[in-house]
Amino acid sequence: MLSGILRFKKSNRPPRVVSLVPSLTELLFHLGVGDFVVGRTRFCIHPADKVGDVPIIGGTKNPRVEKIREIEPELIIANREENRKVDIDQLKKSTEVMLTEVESIEDALLTIYDIGERMGVEKRADTLIRNIKAAQKKVPDEPPQRVAYFIWRDPWMTVGRDTYIHSVLENWKLENVYTNKTRYPKTTFDELRHKDPELILLSSEPYPFKEKHLTEVSRECPNARVLLVDGEWFSWYGSRMLQAFRKMNSFRKAIS
Repeated sequence: MLSGILRFKKSNRPPRVVSLVPSLTELLFHLGVGDFVVGRTRFCIHPADKVGDVPIIGGTKNPRVEKIREIEPELIIANREENRKVDIDQLKKSTEVMLTEVESIEDALLTIYDIGERMGVEKRADTLIRNIKAAQKKVPDEPPQRVAYFIWRDPWMTVGRDTYIHSVLENWKLENVYTNKTRYPKTTFDELRHKDPELILLSSEPYPFKEKHLTEVSRECPNARVLLVDGEWFSWYGSRMLQAFRKMNSFRKAIS
């Protein structure tokens, strides 16, 4: 789902892009237009062997607006959740901004299509989407499990029903026990125990959960199985969905 496109310039080549969204920076390279990425955030770490040559223009929450203007991009790719409105409002005064909004797998696929179209690589985007959908449909025939997914500690924070992570959980028959909540609600161990999940997943990002946190949560919730998981499988949309969905199929079999 896209909004906030200031203007659309037709050209014989892709536009010069500054990407403020790590997973979409990776997507641009996957689609073969990495040479047109002229700026990225310090969190844009994939593909590791290629992004090193792209100038860093700050972080997702604190991009250096003046530096971006000096680069003179023709397009800025941003995300309503990952980037601040105040920065986007400043940038779109002088540059076309594609403001993405991804709250589900379907939103993510539409974003791939729209970026592919804007960059003039629709066929590559279509191929990627077909491959992702194929992986998405290969969910193992396992019984549902009640799950809590944590993204932060102190305060403890989880995911609600209107998030991409929730959509991924749902697709793999992992029933989010916080489905009655929205966005990224705070919670407590008392509330968690009351919801009685069978499985608790501690993500590697944005909070870097470790073994010591697994031990802590296991002690507080002895009736649940607690696992550390790669956050990129659940939260990185774009081209990484293909790799992540294939891994999710294996993961779903392993935990049943």
